[in-house]
Amino acid sequence: VQPNNYSTFYDDQRQNWSIMFESEKAAMDFSRQVCIAKWNSSPLLDSVLCQDLLLGEGQGAEGGDSLEVAYTGWLFQNNGLGQVFDSNVNKDKLLRLKLGSGKVIKGWEEGMMGMKKGGRRYLIIPPAWAYGAQGVAGRVPPDSTLVFEVEVRRVKLVKESSGSDGQSVSSRDSPAPSPIPSSDGFSAD
Repeated sequence: VQPNNYSTFYDDQRQNWSIMFESEKAAMDFSRQVCIAKWNSSPLLDSVLCQDLLLGEGQGAEGGDSLEVAYTGWLFQNNGLGQVFDSNVNKDKLLRLKLGSGKVIKGWEEGMMGMKKGGRRYLIIPPAWAYGAQGVAGRVPPDSTLVFEVEVRRVKLVKESSGSDGQSVSSRDSPAPSPIPSSDGFSAD
């Protein structure tokens, strides 16, 4: 998925293809269907299948970072989307989570790594990475594969960000005052 409603992919001959869609919605719908097709054509996937719908901006989230997320979860039934079993999309409260804390299902921990603010991702999560053989009483049957569409609304990074050259950001960009006063108000770099 690329900006301006483009999607790019490789075929089985490793040729690169690009498709331009008439709208962002059409590009996202196509990406969702590609993800479902990938799942259905792969025998016994035992990890999370991720498909970016929108890339977002900024630095990707890593373990220890906190996210605020809007999401919808469906049961995967009959090779496609089944009924919605959980969503916070039209609610006032976003889900807050800290990646790596173990407070959400393993499939979310894995599937949300690298997401950026404003990013949307489609996740297909096998039972072992979701609720497993126990399921969730009244909501998720045992051994259910789940589909989530997640949108990261806020990201709080734990690590200090670094500049494009990999060096840490200069003191003028940090909230702490520089220990060395500069006569002209500009830092040496």
